[in-house]
Amino acid sequence: MSQVKKNDTVKVHYTGKLTNGQVFDTSLEREPLEVTIGEGKLIPGFENAILDMKVNEKKTVEIAKEEAYGDVQQELFHQVQKEQLPQDIQPEVGMGLASKGPDGTEHQFRVVDVKDDHIVVDGNHPLAGQDLVFELELVEIK
Repeated sequence: MSQVKKNDTVKVHYTGKLTNGQVFDTSLEREPLEVTIGEGKLIPGFENAILDMKVNEKKTVEIAKEEAYGDVQQELFHQVQKEQLPQDIQPEVGMGLASKGPDGTEHQFRVVDVKDDHIVVDGNHPLAGQDLVFELELVEIK
C-alpha cells in the first residue's frame, strides 16, 4: 500500500482542535480537504503529519505553534482612528475588518479594543500563539 509523499495530491478529513479540546474547524460535514503536499498551502505541521500516511489511516497529532501559525506578533497590532473608518461601520470587539496595503494586497484584521476615538486591530491569524491538535483520516492519494 502506498504512502503519501511530497507532490502527491491527497484528500484528507480532519478535525482541528485547541489543546483544551475546543473544535475550531472540521471537514467531516463536507468534502475532505484536497491538497498537493509540498505546495505550502497548509501550515507546515499539518503537511508533515500527512506525509507517510496510508489510505484509510487515522491519527491524531499535536502541532506546536511554531509549525502552525507562529507566535503572536505585537507589531501586527495597530491603533486606528475611528475617523479613518467608513462611516457605515460601527466597530465591535471581535469584528473582522479588511484593509488593502500599498501593494494592493488585502490584509485581515480583528477588532480587539474599541475606545471613544480609536480602535485597536490585530492582524495576527486567530490561531497564532497556540498549539493545535488535528485528528486526521487519509481518504485518498491521487
